Amino acid sequence: MAEDRIAAGEIVGIFEALAQTTRLGAYRLLLRYLPYGLSAGDIARLLAVPHNTLSTHIAHLERAGLVLGRREGRSVIYAANSSKMGHVLTTMLADLGTSLEDVALPGLTLAAPAFPQKRPKSAGKRVRNILFLCSGNAARSILAEAIMNREGGDRFRAYSAGSRPAERPDPIGLELLSTLGYDTREFRSKSWKEFTSADAPRMDFVITLCDDICEQPSDPWPRNALLAHWGVADPALTNGDDVQKRAAFMEAYRRLGARLTAFVNLPFESLDRAALKSRLADIAMMEGATELTVNNAA
Repeated sequence: MAEDRIAAGEIVGIFEALAQTTRLGAYRLLLRYLPYGLSAGDIARLLAVPHNTLSTHIAHLERAGLVLGRREGRSVIYAANSSKMGHVLTTMLADLGTSLEDVALPGLTLAAPAFPQKRPKSAGKRVRNILFLCSGNAARSILAEAIMNREGGDRFRAYSAGSRPAERPDPIGLELLSTLGYDTREFRSKSWKEFTSADAPRMDFVITLCDDICEQPSDPWPRNALLAHWGVADPALTNGDDVQKRAAFMEAYRRLGARLTAFVNLPFESLDRAALKSRLADIAMMEGATELTVNNAA
């Protein structure tokens, strides 16, 4: 419709606002959290960027109309304004002689909703258990466990283990988590055998993060557990000095964070088992997927 089209200058401003890695990452993160919002602190932690740096970028996105903010108590909650991007797409598709209705995917919402709220607490629903596996249980699986237990709220409980557990978690990974506000005192490297005994927590999801073991964990897990492989590069294998290794851990953290924010925002109540398995496979293909992950999906 004509009222959905916007001027060229405004489109330029929107593209300029997104033409920077942190701002694009923040906007994509907030899209994954629709119809909910996130506080600035949560955004900074999930993107692993300093809070003051993020504030500057969020302000830029607000000026472009891509992000909305509202104070709730002592926090400011931010949400993606998907309708703004909808107007951009409407304008540009009209130039091609088509419309959003012709190209929109099922479930795509670009209307202007009421300002999203923080996700409400679940009302007595069963907590879903998720186990992250890698060979050493020292890096990626520890990061994933930490992220999920914070992002999953009262809806998920995460665990991690390894096929050949290391003596202890990688100190660089623990240092990163500590700087991002996680309590790292309870993390330890452990065997997946701890989760196969009769009194172990019953897993709903078992997700491998290491290509070396993605074919192995099948028989020990309950038949109803959904298995998925989200292969990402092992930051602990990075060659170089500590600065380069810290950068690798931060990149692994961001990639896992992107996958887990997509996961926790899936509409679990409306997905059957086949659809949920398909969504897990889609998440596996997000940025940074290993070659084996890509080949397995082909």
